[in-house]
Amino acid sequence: MNRKKNPFRASLGATPPVLVGRSEVIEDFALALDEGPGFHERVTLVTGTRGIGKTVLLNALEDTAEERSWWVISETATPGFVNRIRDTAYRRMVGHLRETRQKLSSFTLAGYALNWEDGETHHPDTTLRDVLTEFLYLQHQLDERLGQAPVGLLITIDELHYSVSDEVIDFGTVIQHLVRENADIAVAMAGIPAAVKPLLASKEAQNPVTFLRRANRVELGAVSDEDVETGLVKPVEAAGRSWDPQACGAAVAACGGYPFMIQLVGQWSFHYAQGDVIEADAAERGIAKAQRKLGQLVHEPALADLSDVDRTYLAAMARDDGPSRTAEIAERLSVSPQYANQYRRRLMEAEMILPVKTGYVDFELPYMRDYLREHIVNDAFSLVLGEDGQPRLPGL
Repeated sequence: MNRKKNPFRASLGATPPVLVGRSEVIEDFALALDEGPGFHERVTLVTGTRGIGKTVLLNALEDTAEERSWWVISETATPGFVNRIRDTAYRRMVGHLRETRQKLSSFTLAGYALNWEDGETHHPDTTLRDVLTEFLYLQHQLDERLGQAPVGLLITIDELHYSVSDEVIDFGTVIQHLVRENADIAVAMAGIPAAVKPLLASKEAQNPVTFLRRANRVELGAVSDEDVETGLVKPVEAAGRSWDPQACGAAVAACGGYPFMIQLVGQWSFHYAQGDVIEADAAERGIAKAQRKLGQLVHEPALADLSDVDRTYLAAMARDDGPSRTAEIAERLSVSPQYANQYRRRLMEAEMILPVKTGYVDFELPYMRDYLREHIVNDAFSLVLGEDGQPRLPGL
């Protein structure tokens, strides 16, 4: 049988065939690029749980900038990211100068002539601010001489984390100076709430990264069922197949508005389909497979970031079939309500749980309850504990 190519992209960070539920953020960012320096959205901070679409949104913002012929530098906030941005900016600047060397003989920068040949040498002690200032100045001069629309620079930073706070401070200081100078620069950053909050909470006198607090804040959440259906149906139709209405309804419900589940459910339902229509049995198998993959790719890493007590609180919640009463969780853990509330707040800040009504909380990530029951809660709903009396997950 001639197999049709699967249109879905069930890999964290991969751009899906149809991006749904994020059009307003992209439109606001595009307007900020078009209108020039000073627009709030030119510095944007995206937060949200794993699999909610942070990296995918950064990809879309990069596409928006490239459509306007902007330069784009894409980085991840691991140690050394500031120097990597500096080096990438320098290499691209030199390449740009080489391409235009026959059109222009020299520019004047900071009171001295910069000849094309002089641009070949890169000094290791050159700072990020030096490189970006020179780069943007040269680009501005080129824009004026060619009579073209201003071309700016977008820097995206994924997986923003407080563990590299010193570098984030250095980077933020540079960006603040460039913004004050009305440079054509934009920054989009993304990270999970637990990794970003310590950066935002630092005291003003100790942490000058005010650009993070002043940034346009985008907190990604679930998308509507209508958007989920669009994300499932359009790629399938483009691939020459269709959904059985009942199968599509089940698939939409299984996604729960979670963008990564759209790709997982779509990918595996498409894979199991026997013909040109995705029937209910294929969708059922696809949903089950997607749930298992979600546990491996999202739940396990998310839980690994938590403390033992945090995981104990979640395991206690998993005994309930629906929202958990916070007072009852404290009783199960044999701790005071005040002590339990400390971890409830931590888990809410990490976007692992959310309040659903007064005195009740539920899981934020879809199918987390099922994953916890399968891995650290036995069939009798008692906690499976390690030697230290705390629940343990595979590999932890």
